Amino acid sequence: MYFILLTASGAVPLLLSFDKRLQFYKQWKYVFPSILLVALVYIAFDVSFTNRGIWGFNPEYLSGIYLVSLPLEEILFFVVIPYASIFLHESVREYFPKLEIPKSINMALIIALIVLCVLIAVFNTDKSYTFYISLKLAVALLLALLLKSSITRSFFITFGVILVPFLIVNGILTGSYINGEVVWYNNDENLGIRIFTIPVEDFAYAFSMILYNLLLIEQLKKLAGK
Repeated sequence: MYFILLTASGAVPLLLSFDKRLQFYKQWKYVFPSILLVALVYIAFDVSFTNRGIWGFNPEYLSGIYLVSLPLEEILFFVVIPYASIFLHESVREYFPKLEIPKSINMALIIALIVLCVLIAVFNTDKSYTFYISLKLAVALLLALLLKSSITRSFFITFGVILVPFLIVNGILTGSYINGEVVWYNNDENLGIRIFTIPVEDFAYAFSMILYNLLLIEQLKKLAGK
């Protein structure tokens, strides 16, 4: 089931990458290096958290192939889901180029989220997942400020669009609509707050992972003079 979900999530964005208007395939030289670099960091933490029992996987829904102690599907997750999310972000921007929040609101949102993330981390040092992802999101937002990136002005909006498939895919992975879970979580290591069956930390996880990719793609384009 995990592999089927990934295939369904990646197939449509991959095919539409060759759309005459979008021509997203022309960005692959920036997108794939970014995805692979960010994936290495997230996979390293994933291996550690899996080995520590912070989360784990139901073998009934897996192919049975493992790499670096992770299911193959989990490794592919860090390629397929970012690709689909970046594609969706760029598609919305292509069709709605002026869809951005004002600079002042963008700045206020970033600062407020950084403060919130730091406070959550400080008061939850005993909850590994909460602590880890709060700091990771805070660093991503801080990078956006330091790099003077305008990406967040549109990403705060496009992330709302990305949440639609996210709720479906991650909902299934965490136990919605199926018997049991594909991915289980140790609730002693998170806040224990769920939206449907999805731990609230997963939303910050997705936001930070995609934002790191978008920031890195932006920097790669600058280096290439684009």
